[in-house]
Amino acid sequence: MTALTDNMTFGTFMAPFHRVGENPTLALERDLELIEWLDDLGFDEAWIGEHHSGGWETIASPEVFIATAAGRTRHIRLGTGVVSLPYHHPYMVANRMVLLDHLTRGRVMLGVGPGALASDANMFCIDPERQREMMDESLGVIMQLLDGSEPVTCETDWFKLKDATLQLRPYQKPTLPVAVASVQSPAGVLLAGKHGVSVISLSVPRDAIRSTSLKDQWSIAEETAAEHGQTVRREDWRLSVGCHLAETREQAFEDIRVGAGRVVTEYTGGTNGNPIPDVPAHEVVDYMVEHNQWIVGTPDDCIAGIERLQEASGGFGGLLLRAEDWAPRDKLHRSYELMARYVMPRYQGSLTGIIDSQQRSASMKDALQANRRAGLKRATDSYLAGSR
Repeated sequence: MTALTDNMTFGTFMAPFHRVGENPTLALERDLELIEWLDDLGFDEAWIGEHHSGGWETIASPEVFIATAAGRTRHIRLGTGVVSLPYHHPYMVANRMVLLDHLTRGRVMLGVGPGALASDANMFCIDPERQREMMDESLGVIMQLLDGSEPVTCETDWFKLKDATLQLRPYQKPTLPVAVASVQSPAGVLLAGKHGVSVISLSVPRDAIRSTSLKDQWSIAEETAAEHGQTVRREDWRLSVGCHLAETREQAFEDIRVGAGRVVTEYTGGTNGNPIPDVPAHEVVDYMVEHNQWIVGTPDDCIAGIERLQEASGGFGGLLLRAEDWAPRDKLHRSYELMARYVMPRYQGSLTGIIDSQQRSASMKDALQANRRAGLKRATDSYLAGSR
């Protein structure tokens, strides 16, 4: 393993995705239950989405959800994945996150984006061509407010501030972590570089299909950061990928075969109108794995998939598993357990001493057994001599 992967973080990116027709209250409860399970397993973080239409992604306020999840967990860090900045006044975004920072004793992270669903922007009468510009305007103000070194005065065509400061300053020092979502366009990595914040890549580019590769994305972030006197760190770069594990490769594919087909055909294509693979629904999982979009199989398959992503990206510091409701609860929870037991330790340095100890013992086993036999013989001989 490289130095970069000796302390990789692991978490989930919870949009979430719940099929239309299910009880929404129970679906939200499963989301909370999953985060509790990840906390028990030692996962590092969970990022919670914001959506307002489409029927599948049903968390409207990641901040409210985070406040609830924080009360049920002990260690896991909780991020907004993401707050759609054009939908909110930037002061209110900063104010709510700082409050959460204190209430959680420093377990929150702010993830931001322009807004993923065209149906959301349409409801709010936001020009899609303006969303990324609006995100830039908002993020700049948020970073100034979190810094708190001087009052902020700003006027745009959609918000105004006059001598604005935050009453509460961040609990985390110097401030709470901030990340920008990057999907297909270079807008996300450009903003991350401009403001010196981290990146969450929400899709894995396919060669010759996406406009920029993972390596291209990071180069843009680094070059932009240098232009603005900022720095970005690969250790803080997270990649989000669909993933499901089981004891055998065949079982993993069958676990999600039906659910994966539904997510892609009914939501990605049928609801949002995005391009989807030209294969039958029951073959979607095969296609996505074959084209390195998802990782499905055993823990060893997952390790191989992470290695491919490391090679494709040039190195990243965090892996986020997309929270897909594509299998029964026990199988989903088992998948995360396999990740925690057999994959995470390989990338967090926790096996180094154990493997070294086992190998040392194995290399000396013949000599140690000879010594053991000699000791037993001496004890036996001593007993027999004393009994005469």
